Amino acid sequence: MTGWLEALDRLARERAKAGLTRQLRPRGATDTIIDLAGNDYLGLSAHPRVVAAAQEAILMYGLGATGSRLVRGSTAAHAALEDALSAWLGTAGALVFSSGYLANLAVVRGVAAVCDLIVSDAYNHASLIDGCRISGVPVTVAPHNDPRAVAAILDAHPGRAAVVTESVFSVDGDLAPLAELHEVTSARGALLIVDDAHALGLLGPCGAGGVAAAGLSGQPDVLVTATLSKSLGGAGGVVAGPAPFLAHLVDTGRTFIYDTAPPPAVVAGVLAALGVARAADDRRAVLSSRGTEIAGRLREAGFPVSPPAAGVLSVPAPGPEAALAWATDCRDRGVAVGCFRPPSTPDGSSRLRLTLNAGVPAADFARALNVIVECAP
Repeated sequence: MTGWLEALDRLARERAKAGLTRQLRPRGATDTIIDLAGNDYLGLSAHPRVVAAAQEAILMYGLGATGSRLVRGSTAAHAALEDALSAWLGTAGALVFSSGYLANLAVVRGVAAVCDLIVSDAYNHASLIDGCRISGVPVTVAPHNDPRAVAAILDAHPGRAAVVTESVFSVDGDLAPLAELHEVTSARGALLIVDDAHALGLLGPCGAGGVAAAGLSGQPDVLVTATLSKSLGGAGGVVAGPAPFLAHLVDTGRTFIYDTAPPPAVVAGVLAALGVARAADDRRAVLSSRGTEIAGRLREAGFPVSPPAAGVLSVPAPGPEAALAWATDCRDRGVAVGCFRPPSTPDGSSRLRLTLNAGVPAADFARALNVIVECAP
């Protein structure tokens, strides 16, 4: 009767031996740790305008959306956010989901109706990989950030394909060659799907993202996804692109149709954050300066890193145990950093992931740099 539990115990011991055990660490509302691990890049999650908008909406609508988007979950707040997102991203329309993960599942599965091959970058996020797995069409994994390899794959395929990439990759923080990839896909009648999660709010005019920075806003063969939980400090996800594709997702997208809508209070807060983010060139300048500073300090300490393309900086560690010990030592000294080990890392290596946050006071940021360097293995 308990054989399956014993099997799970054995797997847990194997993970522990390999240094791959993970642990939940609940934090309190008064947590004072310096955060270089979360994704609140622009420091908007507690911005007064954002909090006030969420408070007003919760008094108007209550705690939850009370249903899926197609039943009772769509509110005026959802429609306003979709209009604002499509205007910011320069697309014909936008569709809001309850998470970026679900948005990515929807977009990849959605293009399977008109494509018979998906080409996925080797370093793509787990949500895009899972979308490929459930798409029902053949998937070819392309070498990381290699437009020539993508072109060769497409040239060998007689049908219509979709190429899937991130704009700023979530583990290493490097930038995809989106303009070159679009030259490849558009010349071959393929679609380009870009997860802009780690570029939205940070790159492009008014922070409109990596797609906008590459000059691809509104292209009819480009689909954009993003999470609303990073630079916008809230929760939820978005798919943006041509109206016929969004209508296709409304009619057929399982993670849209069968999922409860994001709470109106969160949606209203994200809408307020979007307004702040569009005008936040000062915060983006702070992030750029801090990225250069932290990369310089780490290079001086012997770590081969470059200034981040956006807000993610990846620092190699000797192995999973060393990465975990490094992150734990930093936490014990009041600094939260990301610890990325397999299977979160696409190449099987381990590293610390540092995420910049414009809301961290300058003195705290300087202290965090000292702690990270001093705790290095």
